[in-house]
Amino acid sequence: MENLDGKCVALGVTGGIAAYKMANVASGLRKAGADVHVIMTENATQFITPLTFETLTNNRCVVDTFARDFKYEVTHISLAKAADLILIAPATANVIAKMAHGIADDMLTTVVLAAKCKKLVAPAMNTAMLENPITQDNLATLKKYGFGIIEPTVGMLACKDVGKGKLPDPEVLLDYIAMELAREKTLAGVRVTVTAGPTQESLDPVRYLTNHSSGRMGYAIAREAMLRGAQVTLISGPVSLAPVPGVAMRPVTTAKDMLEAVRETLPETDILIKAAAVADYRPVTVADQKIKKKDGDMSIPLERTDDILGWVEKNRHPGLFVCGFSMETENMVENSRAKLEKKHLDMIAAKQFEDIGCRLRCGDECGDADHEGRHQGASADGKRRSGWLPAGRDCGTAVILSESGIFFRFLVDAGKMNAL
Repeated sequence: MENLDGKCVALGVTGGIAAYKMANVASGLRKAGADVHVIMTENATQFITPLTFETLTNNRCVVDTFARDFKYEVTHISLAKAADLILIAPATANVIAKMAHGIADDMLTTVVLAAKCKKLVAPAMNTAMLENPITQDNLATLKKYGFGIIEPTVGMLACKDVGKGKLPDPEVLLDYIAMELAREKTLAGVRVTVTAGPTQESLDPVRYLTNHSSGRMGYAIAREAMLRGAQVTLISGPVSLAPVPGVAMRPVTTAKDMLEAVRETLPETDILIKAAAVADYRPVTVADQKIKKKDGDMSIPLERTDDILGWVEKNRHPGLFVCGFSMETENMVENSRAKLEKKHLDMIAAKQFEDIGCRLRCGDECGDADHEGRHQGASADGKRRSGWLPAGRDCGTAVILSESGIFFRFLVDAGKMNAL
């Protein structure tokens, strides 16, 4: 999770079976550097003890509005003023109804009513209770008053019913908090489209041509843009990565699919970042049945796939900023500069391919002087820089060349992207 040093987060825990998940949320926030305060309803203490949260947060867990805590301050007002964000999770139908109608009859609802910070609500209850028109009206009322609603997930509930109503996993709740607090919203109002991952070009029903790509680079960039307030669309080839919260996901498979998705989103895009590893060729024909193995060699006629950046070059609208990516095994700067000029890009990220074995042998932070030279690249101004990209086949150095000669480095590590 992103660093939350200096941020104060209040967690409101209500009386649902999913209350146990909030221990991991409190722990994750504390590890991220946040000052965490937990407010529990009386019913919540039947599922998890205040002592658990006090141990995890190093702060007193508040339950009773009139507790004799011997602080010369009004606790519900001081918490309301201190909090940068309040997350109510799990939020029962009862507490949702109270908050929607301004009822403040315990410490949690009193703090929520007094607070002016951003409030997130994660409903968790039986499916029938959730779908009841009264509950839906109450959630709509909360949205009208500026509350953010974190949609419950579908699965088997504690009552053994299967349906919508489960509290999302702690990692999802932490992501929603990070969306609000982790970054200044320097890209608010900016529309960013990112392409990521490989494409797959079918040879027959069970085989395809593709590139080595984890998709982590594009996903990390999309996440960073989202955290900075951008409206992000992520066009992704087949990857084994969880969707990025707060990002509009567009799954695709082939280069043609990706081109169509780019065509649809480009008119509403201010920044296009082409981080996908698009296959350059596809089989001329796709067999209807599995191609059987035979004695001797086999040749597969290939044809060029659609040139997505070439199409963008001819159809870009005024003000569009385009960043391309280049993976090279040799002459990284020269080949990437040629692509920058040929495609009329505003910027290009050039990666020197390194085999996965180098990272496995050296670890994430290679300090070997001999390897330092291989991991370095040059910017447009001739200065050399070095840096790591994600683990796996994406290992290498990213060098970004811009026509203005400005150097940037994208350092991606453990799912985080920093523009240095």
